[in-house]
Amino acid sequence: MASVELEGVRKVYGGPEGHVAVAGATFTVEDGELVVLVGPSGCGKSTLLRMIAGLESTSAGEIRIDGRVVNDVAPQDRDIAMVFQSYALYPHMSVRENLAFGLRLRKTPKADVSAQVDRAAEILGIGPILDRKPKQLSGGQRQRVAVGRAIVRDPRVFLFDEPLSNLDARLRVQMRAELSALHRRLGATMVYVTHDQVEAMTLGDRIVVLNDGVIQQIDTPLALYDRPANRFVAGFLGSPAMNFVEGAIVRDGGARFRADRDAFEFPLPAWWAGQLGGRAERRLTLGVRPEHVWVSAARPEDAPAAEVPVVVDALEPLGNEVFIHATSAGHRITARVPPQEIPPAGEAGTLALDLRKLHFFDGETLEAMGAGGA
Repeated sequence: MASVELEGVRKVYGGPEGHVAVAGATFTVEDGELVVLVGPSGCGKSTLLRMIAGLESTSAGEIRIDGRVVNDVAPQDRDIAMVFQSYALYPHMSVRENLAFGLRLRKTPKADVSAQVDRAAEILGIGPILDRKPKQLSGGQRQRVAVGRAIVRDPRVFLFDEPLSNLDARLRVQMRAELSALHRRLGATMVYVTHDQVEAMTLGDRIVVLNDGVIQQIDTPLALYDRPANRFVAGFLGSPAMNFVEGAIVRDGGARFRADRDAFEFPLPAWWAGQLGGRAERRLTLGVRPEHVWVSAARPEDAPAAEVPVVVDALEPLGNEVFIHATSAGHRITARVPPQEIPPAGEAGTLALDLRKLHFFDGETLEAMGAGGA
């Protein structure tokens, strides 16, 4: 396998003053690492992957695979294998023939072709369907064949471009687990593109979060979730998304957060007051994840909390948990709580924010402001 290094990689469409699809991407995928590129549609993640593959040229910067600069190397000579959203299987060929096709084009000896096809079939558990045609396969089976076609090449780097997008929800969960197990088994270097933050969180050793062609943050899944660098990362990762409340720090008997429209306010714990006390009257945004919002009457007795008066707009009972959608003077707040007694939609209630789990973001730069926690 091999490492993949990007240094100042840039892609501009339409000349120097045209649309910037990727703006100076710099990061390294270590040998054997699975790195996920994630972001909304149009953020530049697929363009970045295609530049690594050689399917798009770079406007600036350098791409190295195992230390070798490959900017001017043809895709077929980069020793990479790419799996696309479309399965792109030959309908008139059997699974075995689809797997072997690329090897035969390379004039690989027949015995080696057979051995590599059998190895890929064993890894992916598709031995019983080797003689079927693509039209006889389910979506999950077709995707396994597409992955198998990459495995038989034994490339230095695997590139995945939203490979699970065409599968239904149940199959996506199953294939995520299979791809994760495949990565562990092969010890392969992989770069994986998706817009699905659940895929990113469950698959990646590290995640590269992009927006508008700019890398927002690179870190492990849990570090991104717990310590987002800015408001975009905080809001993009997590389902339901992080709650945001606009407001300011005020000096009134100590440092306090006051939400816009005087919806609510609360004194800041010592660990936050020290960092934010000097920002009195400066605009900022409070962030708190739904799982860190309780129904006030059910909050842990020893947990420091800020109470928020709300009107319940809607409830989503999901069996093992309930999503509460509420508003406080126009601020939307979602809570993710265990099944319990909850005011019905249309009635007033009180929610409690876990003060140990708050996030604050600068009102102008949107960057995270320090780190709280007891």
